[in-house]
Amino acid sequence: MVRRGVAGMVAALALGFLVAAIGFIGFLSQLRGAEIKPERQADGIVVLTGGSSRVSDAVELLASGYGRRLLISGVHPTNDANDISRSLPEARSFIACCVDLDYSAINTRSNAAQTRRWAHERGFKSVIVVTSNYHMPRAIVELSHAMPDIDLIPYAVVGERWRDEPWWTSGPTLRLLLSEYAKYVAAEVRVRLADLGLDLAPEGEPPSGALAHRPATAQAN
Repeated sequence: MVRRGVAGMVAALALGFLVAAIGFIGFLSQLRGAEIKPERQADGIVVLTGGSSRVSDAVELLASGYGRRLLISGVHPTNDANDISRSLPEARSFIACCVDLDYSAINTRSNAAQTRRWAHERGFKSVIVVTSNYHMPRAIVELSHAMPDIDLIPYAVVGERWRDEPWWTSGPTLRLLLSEYAKYVAAEVRVRLADLGLDLAPEGEPPSGALAHRPATAQAN
C-alpha cells in the first residue's frame, strides 16, 4: 500500500515536471532572438521600463513615425523628462512634444492599467508595445486583458546578454527565464480565472507613495 502511494507520488511529480517542461519550451518559442521592426504603424507606442535600451528603442520608433505619441510607463519618481533628454539628446524634440510619463505603474499589471487609461483618453485604437523579449509574453497577457478593444503590436527588445551567448549556457539568464516563466504562468491563470468571473486578485489601489494619476506630458527644459 505504501509502495503504491510512493509510486503514485513519483508519477504525479514526473507528470508535473513534464507539463512544466513542455510549458517552458512553449514559453521560449515565443521569445524573439532578433529585433524586428513593426509591420505597420499604430496610434501610439508604450514602453515598459526595466530593461536595457527599451526606452531608446521606443523613442527611435516614435522618431521613425511608427506612432503619434509615446507613453513611458513605470518611470522612477526621481527621473523626469530632463533625465531622459540627457540620455537621448538626439531625441530631445520628440521627448518635448510627444512623450508622456507614467510614474504610477509599479509592475506589469499596473503598466497595463495605466496604458489602458492613456490609450482610452487619447482615443487610440492601436498601440505598439515595447519591452524585453523575455517580458513580452506576460506583458501581452496583461495588456490584452486590460484593454481587449486595443490592437496590440509587439516590438521585442533583445538585450546584449541574449545576443552574446545562448541562454542555456548562462546561469543568470536561465534563472531570469525561469522566474519570468513562473510569473507568466501566474498571470495566465489569474487572467483566465478572471474571464470566468473568478477574480482572485482584483486590481487595487497602488501602495502608499505611488498614487495613481494621469500620465504627464514630458516637458524637457
